[in-house]
Amino acid sequence: MTLILIGLGSGGCSLSRGDGAFARMEDKDREVTGSIGPAQPSVPTETDLALARTAASDVLTKGTKDSSQPWENPETGARGSVTPLAQAYSSDDGRTCRDFLASYVNGRSESWLQGAACKAGHGRWEIHTLKPWRRG
Repeated sequence: MTLILIGLGSGGCSLSRGDGAFARMEDKDREVTGSIGPAQPSVPTETDLALARTAASDVLTKGTKDSSQPWENPETGARGSVTPLAQAYSSDDGRTCRDFLASYVNGRSESWLQGAACKAGHGRWEIHTLKPWRRG
């Protein structure tokens, strides 16, 4: 065992860890080398958005607590998941509504969308807003 530890220590390789299991580099800390720069955020296509809306409607219809619904568009390679936030609430017009957060991943680019849906008369959830998520 001692020989293995000495070999690892002098082998020229090093192991390092971030501040935690999910540590991320900030954009200002990213080093760009060669001709490939940092990934630029991509914009969801209408088909991507339709698939995200369907996933949102599905996960809200199931009504289970702490659940997420994945979605994927094989045509564009985009994928993500939708997670309901908090509890349902009553809108000004008396409908039951719920907010959700949707991830959007395409290649090396990741972004988030926030949305709200309300229950329609036939029991399905209809998405009435879906826009880029702004941290605040």
